[in-house]
Amino acid sequence: MAINLELPEKLNSTVERTHLAAEHIFRPISRKYDEAEHEYPKELDELAKLAKQAASSERSADGESAKSAETVNGANMRAVLSAREMSWGDVGLMLSIPGRGLGNAAITAVANEEQLERFSDVWAAMAITEPSFGSDSAAVSTTATRDGDDYLINGEKIFVTAGSRADHVVVWATIDKSAGRAAIKSFVVPMNTDGVTVVRLEHKLGIRSSDTAVVRFENARVPAGNLLGSPEIDTKKAFGGVMQTFDNTRPVVAAMAVGLAQAALESYAKILDDAGHEIDYDRPAASQHAAVAEYLRLESDLEAAWLLTLRAAWMSDNKDSNSAEASMSKAKAGRMVNELTNKVVEIAATAGYSERDLVEKWARDAKILDIFEGTQQIQQLVIARRILGRTSAQLK
Repeated sequence: MAINLELPEKLNSTVERTHLAAEHIFRPISRKYDEAEHEYPKELDELAKLAKQAASSERSADGESAKSAETVNGANMRAVLSAREMSWGDVGLMLSIPGRGLGNAAITAVANEEQLERFSDVWAAMAITEPSFGSDSAAVSTTATRDGDDYLINGEKIFVTAGSRADHVVVWATIDKSAGRAAIKSFVVPMNTDGVTVVRLEHKLGIRSSDTAVVRFENARVPAGNLLGSPEIDTKKAFGGVMQTFDNTRPVVAAMAVGLAQAALESYAKILDDAGHEIDYDRPAASQHAAVAEYLRLESDLEAAWLLTLRAAWMSDNKDSNSAEASMSKAKAGRMVNELTNKVVEIAATAGYSERDLVEKWARDAKILDIFEGTQQIQQLVIARRILGRTSAQLK
């Protein structure tokens, strides 16, 4: 199936609405909450209410489209468009909007119909990483032990985005250590459950307006019905079910990178204009000022990352396997945004290194976009495995 890159009218309204929020809510308070790292951005509460109302009508529209159209632009396409526009305003604030946690994407990817309905209004963080591992998601040591109609969860998770603010958290845990990665499941755990403790908040390089927590689980009891997807241990599928989460979230992170890069690129264009250097698309880059030629190269890199992101989201909406494409978009966008933001710091000279503008902040915020939801190296491994037809055991 071919992709028509012209957005349908229903998605144009999403872009316009989220960009207005980024411009008039996020940008004015961006520096404020960068400096007040663990203070909750109360300005987001009203935005969350509006977003919830919009999401309800959008779900209905997407459902009708799925019934009537051969190809669909649905929840995933809408998510990347929203992420791009909001991250143009501020990445950390985008991650702090109530009801839009990374755990919500996990629920969307893995939950059954009953769970989708039951957890439709929660704000869910996602807890994967542990003190003993980072990128190797198969090394999960947190356990979920069956106890009657419940599971008892024990373990510690680190770098949990929105871990102290969300009302639920999606926890990756093993239900049988002897069964290996096939036994890794994800559980929706209310944060007010006895035995769930926020141990501390991290102080970070970037996205400081977003809280990042260490969360401990000590005999935290959750109903068996909170296990997302099937409780069966299927060695043929390994832990492909929980890994489907990344096929949804990686394009969103790529879109965040594109939005942040667009903000930096606009600053780059203003610097060129102030210096009297015209960007001429009708002339070869080599015949223009070196700074203009570099701008054109970085702009094309941004566009390439965005096209990969659109493809990955479109494939997901149309139920096509997009694991390789999701990783391609994340890998490309993660590299691109770090190069672009650092280049703008460089070309802005003293203004780029000071806090007079947001340029230095964007460079700090960019780093995480090449790390969380799978590092650059992990993305390249996933892509290589998909292209070469190798398993994780065959290609490490």
